[in-house]
Formats: sequence, C-alpha cells, structure tokens
Amino acid sequence: MQKSRVRRAGAMLVGLAMFAAACGDDEKAATTTAASETTGAAVETTDDVTETTGATTETTTGDTVPAGPSKCGQADGTVTDGDLAGFAGATPFGEGGTDAGFIERLCGIDPDLIDLNYAAETYDAVVITALAMAIADTDGIEYASEINGVTRDGEKCTEYTACLELIAAGTDIDYDGVAGPLTFTGNGEPLQATYGFLTMGDNNRIDPSLTEFISVDGTGTAADVAEVPVEGTRAGDGEVNISGILPITGSLAFLGAPMIAGYNLGIAEVNAAGGVLGVEVTGTAKDSGDTSTDEAVKSADVLLSENVDAIIGTASSSVTKTILDKVTGAGVVLFSPANTSPELSTLPDKGLYFRTAPPDIYQGTVIGQYVLQGGNQTVAILALNDSYGTGLADQATAAITAGGGEVVLTKIYDPAATSFATEVDEVVAADPDAIIVIGFNESSLILRTMVEKGIGPKVKNVYGCDGNIGNGLGVDFDAGK
Repeated sequence: MQKSRVRRAGAMLVGLAMFAAACGDDEKAATTTAASETTGAAVETTDDVTETTGATTETTTGDTVPAGPSKCGQADGTVTDGDLAGFAGATPFGEGGTDAGFIERLCGIDPDLIDLNYAAETYDAVVITALAMAIADTDGIEYASEINGVTRDGEKCTEYTACLELIAAGTDIDYDGVAGPLTFTGNGEPLQATYGFLTMGDNNRIDPSLTEFISVDGTGTAADVAEVPVEGTRAGDGEVNISGILPITGSLAFLGAPMIAGYNLGIAEVNAAGGVLGVEVTGTAKDSGDTSTDEAVKSADVLLSENVDAIIGTASSSVTKTILDKVTGAGVVLFSPANTSPELSTLPDKGLYFRTAPPDIYQGTVIGQYVLQGGNQTVAILALNDSYGTGLADQATAAITAGGGEVVLTKIYDPAATSFATEVDEVVAADPDAIIVIGFNESSLILRTMVEKGIGPKVKNVYGCDGNIGNGLGVDFDAGK
C-alpha cells in the first residue's frame, strides 16, 4: 500500500519553523488550439491521523506502483539495486498534482510523460491568467492588476467553470489551484506552497510510496508585501493569445514535457468552458533553451510580434532574467510556473511578472530543516553557479545554521563542466553527514562521480532540489549521462 506522508511548516516573519517530527528513518542501511512545438501549521485531515506535539502527520493509503513497465507519469527501470536509491529531493508539488483525476486529464494530453514536475503550476498559471482577463473584461494590460486578487480574499473555487460563474455573479473569487491555495502576495508570488520530497527507489526511479509533503504558509508575515502597481498602456484586441516559453531543450528539458502538458491542458479546459471574453484562447509553446543559448529571446521576439497577451514561462530563473525587460516592456504578462530565485521578488517588472512556484526562501528552508531532521549535523553543498543555485544554497545554509547544524563546505561549480571530480574530492575530504546537490541535468554526472568516490546516496544522506529530482534524472544516470 502506498503511504503519502505530510509535514506542515509555518512561516515566521523572515523564515519558517518546521513543526513536525521526522516521519521515517533517513539512516542508510548498507493538442488543443494551443499547439506545442514539441510533440500556521494546523491542517484538517480526514483519514488516519497521528498527532504529535506541535505537528499533524497525515498518512493515506493507496496502490503502490509495482516495478516493471512504466505508465504515464512514471518511468520504467531495469535496475534492481540502483546507486541512486535513497536520493531525496524537494520540489513544489501540491498534493492536488498527485490527484488521479488531474493526472488522467494530463496524461490525456501526453500519455508518454515520465515526470509530473511543475505540470500543476503551469496549468494554474493558464487558468489564473484567463480568470483575471474575465474579471477585467479585457485582454489588455489592465487584467494584470487582477491576477493577485484571483488567488486570495474571495469565495473559494477550484475549477475554471465554477470560478467563472462566481465572476459572472459579481462575486470576488479565491482560486485554489491544482498546485494548492497559492495566495499571491503583492509582488505576484505565492505565500502558500506545498513541497513534495521525492525519493529514489531501488530501480533509480521515484518511489511514490516514499513521497512526503511539506506545507509552508507565509500569510500574515512580512512576506505579504504591498501590491506592485501595473505600468503600461497595452490595449486589448479581443483576440486572446496565451502562449508559453518552456524548456523543450537545455539543462531543464526534463521539465519540458510535464510543463507543456500542463499548459496545453489549461488551454484545452479553458476553451472547453467557453474560452474567455467570448472567444477561444490560442497560443503556442515555444522553446526557452537555457542560459547557454538565446532560444528564449528568439521565442519572445516571435510571440511579441504575434500580439501575445501573456507568456507562460520560463522554467529557469536565469533565463527569465534574459527576457523579463523585453516582455514586460511590451506590456505583456510573464507568468512563470517554475522560477524560484528570490532575486526575482524584487526586480523591476512593471507589475507584470508573476509565478506560481514559490521563491526559494521557502524551498531552501524546507531542504535545510529536512536535512537536519534526518539526524545530520554537518552538511556539504554543491551548487551550480547561477542566481538559482547560489540563492538556494544561501537559504539552505541559513536554515541549517539556524537549526544548530554546520555547513562544512559550499562548492559553487560551473554547470557546463565536463568533470566534477575536483568538487567531489573536496566533499570527500570534508566528510559531512549529508550532501545537498543543487543543480540541473548535470546532477547526473555529479552523482555518478560521488558514487565512484564512495559517497553516493547509498553511503551518505544525499539530497536534491526541484532542478534535479525526477525520473528523468534516473533515466540519464542509467544511460551514463
């Protein structure tokens, strides 16, 4: 039987406090009209509930996924004693994203998915955008002023059709998405989020029975900043174009398929409900590439020339920075489902940048406290050299230090390197209790080097992040990439 474990974290002014005790032992034993270019801490529970001091832990049961052929949202693996077994990583992963109904609809869009990362956040970005247009009664720049309000302080609704009915009745809405409640602050990012800690099984693939959910809540804290005013005069034309710039290629390409599926599902379901402003939504998912290419810039130029009303993307925080001024300068909303760098919280954006992924002030704290709760006192961090990697490393370090642990080594590396032997040798010399790897697809090579040098996940407690955890990592690792 599958067990889904839940921890709750409460946001405290400038940080988080994890209230739950560890829920397990971390010790080591030995298309649609949108065409894609590529094919507090209190929680209500209803099932078995065990209460511990200051925490609520929810355990639910379901079917364990057997080894063997993969099905949508999973990946098959022929390994039976995999070197990645035990590697655990955090990613924004609302429990709604594991809902059988949502997954079935998502897999109706792309039955070949092997990961679900950021599909829910992408879907929600499309729906929130359409709802804001419906409230503003325009696809012009004015609708951007309604986006934050769609997610808070109104009557709850969880489906596009139900939300539209409330809007038509003149009711303020509070859309709780597939990814969770969200509750945007004034700068357009979530105050509430749920992280899934996904863990690799013996076949070097995610074992759903080991997934733990950790919720964070920054409402009522200093993180809930004032509304950023929208600047610009772009007029609507009544033809709604919500397009995407998503990672079809590059270092985050493993996120591309689930994000594109979430995008296309959002467009399809909005149109099935009658569209928005009385018309069907059109759009195209274009490639973002990564920071080694200019794909995102080229994609943005094409979409802006087509009078796009909103762009869902990008996945990489650093890539978003390359097109942020261009897109917002044109009076167009840029709405990322996956950006997590805290730097984006304060960059000038004319009130036109939004994200359904929570900033790493949350993820870093969740990872740091999770590592400490695993019984680790000394930690080494390997992080890629960009705003995402260094920012997440800083947040994790702060959480570990505040919790009484010690970061004995922080090594910032070049993700384009062809070898990470030097960096891993330094980790070996430091001999920490645990290792955090903050990276993208190069994490496969880093982990392979760690295994070769005797500090892989079967020997040390090794943790990852949203940039590397997923079945795609196991596929790459098994292929020797």
